[in-house]
Amino acid sequence: MTSNSAPAADYAGVPLPEVQILTNRLLNADTVERVLNALDVIPGIRQINMTGESIPRNINSGPAKGLPNNHTEHKVIHVGGREVELRYLVGGFYIELEVEDEEELDARLEEIKAACNENIEHGYTLQVGRYSKYKPTLHDYRSA
Repeated sequence: MTSNSAPAADYAGVPLPEVQILTNRLLNADTVERVLNALDVIPGIRQINMTGESIPRNINSGPAKGLPNNHTEHKVIHVGGREVELRYLVGGFYIELEVEDEEELDARLEEIKAACNENIEHGYTLQVGRYSKYKPTLHDYRSA
């Protein structure tokens, strides 16, 4: 038996939209710290995931393979009173919001835009949708 309706995009009965922020340039550690601290004070943010170019601890290939990677952006940043090891040159943020209705979503989006406008100087694109999976897929069952 098949169904023509798509499954609801919710988690535990509460719709959880995500905000995708892709920056025009990779951000340095200081900028990432400022953006995360600006986002940390916004209510309704459930989690923030970052993506970008990896900065490995050790060099993975070439003549210096195995030596420590002394990259200037591999730092420990302070976000909301916690220390976070930054292992990426960040180029994107995925912010999961816990909101009740469209009005609250619009208010949170304005706060997020203001935080980004203040801290990301080379521009960004912002979209609302669902970008990460919220329930197990067939692949999860097969690999278990």
